[in-house]
Amino acid sequence: MNNKKNHIHVLPDQVINKIAAGEVVERPASVIKELVENALDAKATNIDIEILSGGRTLISVNDNGSGMDRNDALLAIERHATSKISDIDDIEQISTLGFRGEALAAISSVSRFTLRTRPANSLSGTELIMAGGKIQEVRDVGSPPGTQMEVRQLFFNVPARRKFLRSEQTETVHIRQVFMMYALANPSVGMKLKANGRLIYNLPPDATIENRLGELFVSISKNSLRPVSYSSKNLRISGYVALPSLTRADRSEQYLFINLRPAGAALLFGAIRDGYQSLIPKNRNPILFLFLEIDPALIDVNVHPAKKEIRFHNPGEVRNVVSEAIRTALKNIQIRNMSSFNSSPEGGQTPPNLLYRSDAGGKKHIITNTFDYSKAHKQKPDDTAPKATDLQFAGSHGTKVQDVAGEKVSDRPWRWYRIVGQIGNLYVILETEDGLVLMDPHAAHERVLFEKFTKEITKRSVESQALLMAENVVLPPADAVCLKRSLDTLKQNGFGIAEFGQDTFLVDSVPACFGNVSSGRLIAEIAAALTESDCKGKDMLEEQIARAACHASVKAHSRLTESEIERLINELEKAEMPYTCPHGRPVIIHFSFQELAKKFGRSAPRGESGENA
Repeated sequence: MNNKKNHIHVLPDQVINKIAAGEVVERPASVIKELVENALDAKATNIDIEILSGGRTLISVNDNGSGMDRNDALLAIERHATSKISDIDDIEQISTLGFRGEALAAISSVSRFTLRTRPANSLSGTELIMAGGKIQEVRDVGSPPGTQMEVRQLFFNVPARRKFLRSEQTETVHIRQVFMMYALANPSVGMKLKANGRLIYNLPPDATIENRLGELFVSISKNSLRPVSYSSKNLRISGYVALPSLTRADRSEQYLFINLRPAGAALLFGAIRDGYQSLIPKNRNPILFLFLEIDPALIDVNVHPAKKEIRFHNPGEVRNVVSEAIRTALKNIQIRNMSSFNSSPEGGQTPPNLLYRSDAGGKKHIITNTFDYSKAHKQKPDDTAPKATDLQFAGSHGTKVQDVAGEKVSDRPWRWYRIVGQIGNLYVILETEDGLVLMDPHAAHERVLFEKFTKEITKRSVESQALLMAENVVLPPADAVCLKRSLDTLKQNGFGIAEFGQDTFLVDSVPACFGNVSSGRLIAEIAAALTESDCKGKDMLEEQIARAACHASVKAHSRLTESEIERLINELEKAEMPYTCPHGRPVIIHFSFQELAKKFGRSAPRGESGENA
């Protein structure tokens, strides 16, 4: 008799269910996702959700859908038991949210689970009580038509998984995110969400997508969105895309739905980038809400156990259509003139072919082309270039020189400059003693504000400016949680801000240097930056606040006048780091006359010393 034990053996059902639960149930939000999908597939018109302790203690999902009789209820908790597909051919054309038949088995195996359900044509309902995947009791019960599911003590029998859950606030944010996804995708369904007895959302049925956007995304102005409506042979796209000025560092506010299923695909993210083209920086992501309708036979949703990803049978066509839909929605955007010179020295319109400069007294002079560029390495335009005493410089970079009085002039990016004009309604062109400088006035403005504000923070002398009227600022859930953690630091640095409801904050004062910026824009930018960076230390937190506040302030000033540009250049010269903005982007780009001569294939004449230019 052979008593040798086999190395390979079949796992018990309980172990199999727990392993499957790890794929389907990552956190409380995953449970809500699966239960809400079941309710929607059951044609529910009202779904009520309640949680306690971020879903750790209780998750309750009640719907008024079709309900189940006792036999179906008992089958529903078995693995791979479903009413949504029957054979392999059905997988090729899935039109429901669920189909794998794993969710209830996985959820009930890692919690204390109660299911109450009744079809509308039945006099009584059925109640199943389970713990750790084992049925404790089955009985008749009085209940309204539909299904009520309670998940208590999630992961009570899987301590390794339970200890990896985040804080109650964080888990609640994830739950709210899932709620918002399905509420947005199904505006005809009434949905409620309660957390610890407090009603967070109460969304009525029979709403429109516009209604839902207004109820769920209060912080996003309707004027910041552009409608999308585009069709091709196999694909229809609808929804809204935000203006290029409304971006985030992550994709947390990109809501993509494929046949009303919240899902993503790498090619869609590429299509979004193509659609916005050069309208946004490479490291920023636009906010959008897109609904794709496509024949179920042309997609594969059976890619991931949690159904997070979708594959397309015609990916190239989908990418092209999505990007074209976005471009079409954005094509009528008028790019505002961010800065322009519109005044001549006499107060009239300046002819575009005339150049000017201002001397230290503020007097403007029309410039004519009298400079000999062939002698650029030796000659300065005597008729246009101010002497060292004509302009005041106080920067800390550049070449040290002596002024005419013999006193040392501080380091600076240039010894003298002449404003030539602007290109692209943005970039300022400067002529300096040794070449050409292109300046981004927005990046320069951000650098100047950042250094001013951080100096005030360091000295603990931030001056606050009271608002004429306190302003309510509503933030996305994740941003609101992060901002709450930073309220003390904000108050220490000139912000008069307090909680005013679950995601709402009341702002009554801001640092004086940002006094002419919308406090809503200011706080929203700071909150988003804090969420993205997850700063912990106080010094890093203060720096992040300063960066975000300056960025918001610069965006608010979309138009700079002639005098503002001159003042900005003078302030930039005093900056400790005038060459980059606080986020590391260049402020000025320099082209020497020698470099320009090479580009044009010119050879400058030899100087007096005999050296080549």
